[in-house]
Amino acid sequence: QVQLVESGGGLVQAGGSLRLSCVASGSIRRVNAMGWYRQAPGKQRELVATITSGGTTNYADSVKGRFTISRDNAKNTVSLQMNSLKPEDTAVYYCNAEILPQQHIMNHDYWGQGTQVTVSS
Repeated sequence: QVQLVESGGGLVQAGGSLRLSCVASGSIRRVNAMGWYRQAPGKQRELVATITSGGTTNYADSVKGRFTISRDNAKNTVSLQMNSLKPEDTAVYYCNAEILPQQHIMNHDYWGQGTQVTVSS
């Protein structure tokens, strides 16, 4: 059983910072790309940032220059440092990872349970 568990959400004032973390655990052979998505009320889930196992990153235009994604391959963790937060960053943030479980031959897509980030103006 593979699972992703997020931590680090909360309430912050505009201009503040938060750091989200996510750890993948269970019977894992390999973790490929990892990333963060978010979903605001009444809106579709959208990509925030992704990072490959080799460290190549990709960001949504709305967060470039403010958010930084990083990972620790040895610990199967991915983090999202969020600076200069804006009220429009308010959303539930979800961790995502493409994982090859033990005794499997195909990659599977996994999601965390989500963590709330609220930015007050």
